[in-house]
Amino acid sequence: MTLTDTNQPATKGGATKSVFVDGASGTTGLGIQERLRLIGDVAVKHIAEDKRKDPAAKRALMEEVDLVILCLPDDAARETVAVIDTMGDAAPKVLDASTAYRVAPDWAYGFPELAPDQADKIRTMPKVSNPGCYPTGAIALLRPIVDAGLLPQDYPVTVNAVSGFSGGGKSMIASFEDGSAPAFELYGLGFEHKHVPEMQLYSHLTRRPIFIPSVGNFRQGMLVSVPVQLDALPGKPTGADLQAALAKHYAGSKYVKAMPLQNEASKSGRLEPEALNETNQLELYVFASDKHRQAVLVARLDNLGKGASGAAVQNMRLMLGLADS
Repeated sequence: MTLTDTNQPATKGGATKSVFVDGASGTTGLGIQERLRLIGDVAVKHIAEDKRKDPAAKRALMEEVDLVILCLPDDAARETVAVIDTMGDAAPKVLDASTAYRVAPDWAYGFPELAPDQADKIRTMPKVSNPGCYPTGAIALLRPIVDAGLLPQDYPVTVNAVSGFSGGGKSMIASFEDGSAPAFELYGLGFEHKHVPEMQLYSHLTRRPIFIPSVGNFRQGMLVSVPVQLDALPGKPTGADLQAALAKHYAGSKYVKAMPLQNEASKSGRLEPEALNETNQLELYVFASDKHRQAVLVARLDNLGKGASGAAVQNMRLMLGLADS
């Protein structure tokens, strides 16, 4: 027997949809499985432990499910997709959480709030790439104001971000949990971070942004910030103009919310990263100074929620034609 079920039995094409989470022992895979367990309306198929590295058993399992969610390193994800591409009519849909296909033209990008037609693309495409955590925040901030003409496509954008250590993989998690990691550190200072290509492409930027990520000594949660010199923008917009563009773009969104403008009158000057942990929510802020004509755009999200597992489950439901949970 190569399969075990965690939920109710299901067959491919049956009333109950079925999925296989490939790479289910990592942080994202575990988060997806926990969310699916709580929802309970999708059958999660597993391969037996002694068959995990058996290509024939894995292929047989993929032929039985409606969707495969890949939580694998890039090369392993490519290998699995290559197998799926040979399966013809038996091929399941595939949702990839690696960076392997995030800028591939024949894949849908799994940020449903990106554009008015993006959710429909995710519903209809057989292959969807789950976004990176940092790009989710950056693109959510930048795309609406670029599309509105408030920020030029060639603006020299800088994206700063801080994440909890849970997004850094097993070795980073272990170093923070055993106390050997520093309290805070910048990284990605070689200007080759793997999230930059999708950040640039889906923000509609023609100039490559500078991206400076960092990690702090807290498990999960994330802030992504973009500073802006308002007088350097065409039309010299106000912070209110930027906030209005965000509010218009995300009006009616269940998971993404443009927060009220934060200016001198708001007397606000702090934002912590953990408030949205264990949710699929994304909050977008504009902090602006009319006096100094400067603004900082900030996205707050759970790097394991809307930045990973929560987004994957949201995309999965669209791909399977299921109602939003």
